[in-house]
Amino acid sequence: MAKKKQKFPYLVGSKWTAQQKIDGWRHFLVVNRKNQGKWLFAEMVAGCDPNVRFWLNATLLKDRSQWQAGWQSLKDIAELNELATGEY
Repeated sequence: MAKKKQKFPYLVGSKWTAQQKIDGWRHFLVVNRKNQGKWLFAEMVAGCDPNVRFWLNATLLKDRSQWQAGWQSLKDIAELNELATGEY
């Protein structure tokens, strides 16, 4: 039987920056993943506080208005927002 293609194969270990603070933090690391039916969830942990953790529907990570791949600085976030809105 052919192996089923895995969605988000590099999800665990990936780094993300939230556009809005979550429990006081913006930088998160994916430490776990789980499939529930057709849904895929990622367990997010704050980069500076391992006690801040939550599960997130992994498809939300594709929404650039909420998440950016990698750990972005506030300056980078502001520049990305300016490019997205066309305001310079």
